Amino acid sequence: MNETSFDLASVFSQTAMQFGDKTFTLGQVLGAVILALFALIILFFILSWRNSQRRAANEAAALERAREAETRMAELVASQNELTGRMQTMSEIFSTRQGDMVRVVNERLEGMTGRIGQSITETTKNTQESLAKLQERLAVIDTAQTNITDLAGQVVELQNILSNKQTRGAFGEARMQQIVQDGLPMGAYEFQPTLENGSRPDCMIKMPNDTPPLVIDAKFPLESWNRIRKAETPEDTKAASQQFRRDVEVHIKDISEKYLIQGETQDTGFMFVPSESVFAEIHENFEGLVKKAHRARVVIVSPSLLMLSIQVIQSVLKDTRMREQAHLIQGEVIRLMEDVSRLDERVHKLSTHFSQAQKDVDLILTSTDKVTKRGNRITDLEFEEPKAVESAEASGKPKLKAVE
Repeated sequence: MNETSFDLASVFSQTAMQFGDKTFTLGQVLGAVILALFALIILFFILSWRNSQRRAANEAAALERAREAETRMAELVASQNELTGRMQTMSEIFSTRQGDMVRVVNERLEGMTGRIGQSITETTKNTQESLAKLQERLAVIDTAQTNITDLAGQVVELQNILSNKQTRGAFGEARMQQIVQDGLPMGAYEFQPTLENGSRPDCMIKMPNDTPPLVIDAKFPLESWNRIRKAETPEDTKAASQQFRRDVEVHIKDISEKYLIQGETQDTGFMFVPSESVFAEIHENFEGLVKKAHRARVVIVSPSLLMLSIQVIQSVLKDTRMREQAHLIQGEVIRLMEDVSRLDERVHKLSTHFSQAQKDVDLILTSTDKVTKRGNRITDLEFEEPKAVESAEASGKPKLKAVE
């Protein structure tokens, strides 16, 4: 036994390993291995216990999560049921509203259908009326077109007239005669009179107060003017303008020498231009002709200026006739004043009668007032002595009532 123990001790004391300077025996190594195994066993038990605790905690957490899931599931089921109820309620409401909407839409469609039908009827009626009016206007347009066609023919005829010198002169003379006839009364003018020198002006207007008449000439040289309008080159225009100036100067000289006769006619005569445009062109581009006409005491007049001059002459003639009738007007005014004086006298007499009648009416009202008062006293049985009444009235004292 001792030998055995000795052998084990010698065995355990033998060197098992060496690290560096340190030497480890077999007994130390076995002890270290045993301690390590014991530590491993303890660590295994600790890990097993921790794993069991972790599994228990996980199972508790899983159970808690299962309970929460069941609770949420129950809440979801309740919410779903509530949502289902609300959906049913909303479906019922939507069904009711849909029915109301369908009814309203049908009513509005029926109303719109009626209004559309009425509108279509009115539109058809208005369209028929518009077509009728359009037909009437088309008829008027046709008539106007016919008139325009006729007027175009008349314009062509007028152009043919104006293309001839004699007919053109007759046209200007006719226009001048029309203006004079429209502005002056009969007897205040004379066409184509014969003067002492044998010349015959186109018109002679009689002036008031035994003054010489006014002479008007309407033979304006329009053919020279037409040459200016028809000229195509500057040279032709210049030549036509010079010819027009010479013709007008000759015409002004003829009017001044033939028609302006001292003592028989006015010192000034009118040269009538039958076109406003020609008149404006003369004053704008032929100022020398205007000055020469003024020096020759010839006034160039257009239709509007001749009309204005005729109106002035008409006013002068009317004023002259009024002055001639002044004594008659004065006599009528005197007789009118006599009538007014008689009317004033009669009005004063009537006023006197009215004043007297007013006084009589006032006296009558006073008498009726007294009679009324006496009647009231008789009705109330209030009598007084006549002397007492008179003395009371004279003194202004109150009246004494009679003793009943």
